[in-house]
Amino acid sequence: MSRLLICTDLDRTLIPNGSQPESPDARQRFSRFVSRPQITLAYVSGRHRQLVEQAIETYQLPLPGFVIADVGSTIYRVEHGAWHCWQAWSDEIASDWQGLSQNKIHALLSDIDALKLQEPEKQNIHKLSYYLSLAQDQQRIIDGIQARLSARQVKANVIWSVDELKNVGLLDILPASANKLHAIRFLMQQQGFEANETIFAGDSGNDLDVLLSSVQSVLVANADDEVRRAVEGGSTDTLYRASGDFLGMNGNYSAGILEGIAHYHPDLLPLIEGKQ
Repeated sequence: MSRLLICTDLDRTLIPNGSQPESPDARQRFSRFVSRPQITLAYVSGRHRQLVEQAIETYQLPLPGFVIADVGSTIYRVEHGAWHCWQAWSDEIASDWQGLSQNKIHALLSDIDALKLQEPEKQNIHKLSYYLSLAQDQQRIIDGIQARLSARQVKANVIWSVDELKNVGLLDILPASANKLHAIRFLMQQQGFEANETIFAGDSGNDLDVLLSSVQSVLVANADDEVRRAVEGGSTDTLYRASGDFLGMNGNYSAGILEGIAHYHPDLLPLIEGKQ
């Protein structure tokens, strides 16, 4: 394998902030592996830039070459510690909203009392984010949002996820083409990575578009039960479910990512083991 693009979700995938334990030294092993010159690392996260930078510092994560942030609505190139917003990606997704700004999309939905606008730093020109109580009928609200936007010919992707630590629902509204899968494929195309040179790792509902796609993917062992059920019919050729017992690790978080990499590219096992 001459080179490899590793795209990984952060929370509860690379970052060990779920309820399951992390294998000792797994993150350090991951960091050593991705430091190799043939490896390009991309973080794919619902977090905005400041929260990604905070995670890198707090959890001592390796600095990536690219960051797909805000649930796929922004892409940054990271060069020598400097972050550069990729304008070509912004241009790629802009037409879906028919020229409407994030504020104008919010105005269309402002009478839906169940939606509570998230903090300003969690919004951007192509991302509108709300809190939504877990007690609400999420699907009914999502269907209502989609109907309103469709009436204005707005093509939108409405993404539901759960912040387990805060026990609150998160609802993100993005241009239809602003999703993790499209962003990863855009990155692959722009950087010249083939399908067999790319691996994605995830754990939750907002990773499903990639996990069920033709992109080689890894579901870490600590993934949500709901997501496990959702991928039951997924292709075994392009979806690997980490289970542990790889190099004595438990398959959670970075241990699961490494297990998946070894599954797709057994030739890289010596690099993962640190023998080369």
